Amino acid sequence: MENAFQLAVKVNGADVAKTVEPRTHLIDFLRNDLGLTGSHIGCEHGVCGACTVLVNGEIVRGCLTLACQTHGAEVETVEGLTESGLIADLQTAFHQRNALQCGYCTPGMLVCATALLTEKPHATREEIREYLSGNFCRCTGYEAIVDAIETTAKNRAAGKQLAATNNAEAA
Repeated sequence: MENAFQLAVKVNGADVAKTVEPRTHLIDFLRNDLGLTGSHIGCEHGVCGACTVLVNGEIVRGCLTLACQTHGAEVETVEGLTESGLIADLQTAFHQRNALQCGYCTPGMLVCATALLTEKPHATREEIREYLSGNFCRCTGYEAIVDAIETTAKNRAAGKQLAATNNAEAA
């Protein structure tokens, strides 16, 4: 690999050292090199939000960020947020509110909502809509997504957790 870059990054809490081409986008590195396919590739121009991940706690578009730009950083994907249990209540709210239909935008929405609720735990509906403005959903009309995030924020503020939905019941 000509002009290879030795990337050292923490992904979902695990140290990763890989050789990458300098022009490799973060989303391609995550999906192709690490097998983390939860974040999706949509527009490849940074406008749809399907590739949203967190880098050092900040929202980034994986299709616009080069993997080498994350050298020394901490990257969190939807898989890492799910495995940690951090978003279990948010996922349950999305399911209960039917805030997902085709599901393509859902990982990016969940990552974005996680960042929002970390930054503004008592976010209003208007703040939720503003925060999600870079994430496109063609199926839901956003109302259910905003409802789910608002419900999660209110439950967290009240110290309540939504019970996980049993997949057998949902079928």
